[in-house]
Amino acid sequence: MITIKEITSKGDLTTFVKFPFDLYKDSPYYVPSIIKEELDVMNPKKNPVFRNADAKYFLAYKNNTIVGRIAAIINWIEVNEQKKPKVRFGWFDVIDDIEVTKALLEKVREYGLQNSLEYMEGPVGFSNMDKAGILIKGYEELNTMITWYNYPYYAKHMELLDFEAAATWVEYKIRVPKQTKEKVIKFASVIKERYQLKLLKFNKSKEILQYADDMFDLLNKTYSSLQTFVPIQQYQIDMYKKKYLPYLNPEYITCIADKTGKLIAFSIVMPSFSKALKKMNGKVYPLRFLHILKAQRRNNTAAFYLIGVDPEYQNKGVTALIFKEMNEAFLRNGIEVVETNPELEENKAIQALWNGYEHEQHKMRRTFRKSL
Repeated sequence: MITIKEITSKGDLTTFVKFPFDLYKDSPYYVPSIIKEELDVMNPKKNPVFRNADAKYFLAYKNNTIVGRIAAIINWIEVNEQKKPKVRFGWFDVIDDIEVTKALLEKVREYGLQNSLEYMEGPVGFSNMDKAGILIKGYEELNTMITWYNYPYYAKHMELLDFEAAATWVEYKIRVPKQTKEKVIKFASVIKERYQLKLLKFNKSKEILQYADDMFDLLNKTYSSLQTFVPIQQYQIDMYKKKYLPYLNPEYITCIADKTGKLIAFSIVMPSFSKALKKMNGKVYPLRFLHILKAQRRNNTAAFYLIGVDPEYQNKGVTALIFKEMNEAFLRNGIEVVETNPELEENKAIQALWNGYEHEQHKMRRTFRKSL
């Protein structure tokens, strides 16, 4: 018999967060999240997203053993301002038992109906800055710190329960050239001079803070036309600055300003923390955090997390400056491979950026949707 329990205590929430550690304990590809960070994300007192969102969390039990989890989420900006009557579901993990999946999703359906919503979609987080999508390709690849991992049967469960494909993301693995291409160097120089642009250099991660709000403003402008877009709120920006600043290596941050000093493009790349996070296994004790510090300085793999370009400068070759600076940073630091973050399949402009490099589309993930 399957029993679904709504979480009402801090202890139960910790159990909810830790369930994937047991489910994927034998998987060499699963990269665990930091337990404390996950708990903070779900805590209305610590995550400002709850100013415009609500959530419920559920655990599934079978024979007194936990066999699944799910979060039911409503982003009220999405519902009220963007007129998308959607209940989200996320933090979805389950054993290979479709009846368990069905029972968990039924709780999401009930929550959506209670709030007069029309359809459910997931897995997603609270906003488009959170993790999203069921992995449908790349099961034998390490996930990154901003993606979920899952077993192949997840997508099969969705299809058997008559869910439709919603958004699809693709991810690429890019080989770093042994040297920066001469044509990239020349083109970057031409673009820089033509538009009177200047590169902003940073020595310490704290120096980046003064441009952080402008970066998120560019993200809103860059991705506003995409189907999953939900505007990033200022209080979320403040949280992300605090959350990710410790992971940033200034050498991998490229910012470009116009002649007035206004930020018009940026990219954020980080050394891959996947192996370090596996060694930490969800904990951040000082000795375990040394794995992160080591990954920042000694690594042959990096992850391309964010890129934003002011619409006024899109299709004008500004990305040539970004790639030139990034490639030179990679060569200085021994980076051989770069993984992209998930990119919506429809976002052909971003995917076209990798055409000049040796690349492979190695992962794909998807959200699923169903009428309530």
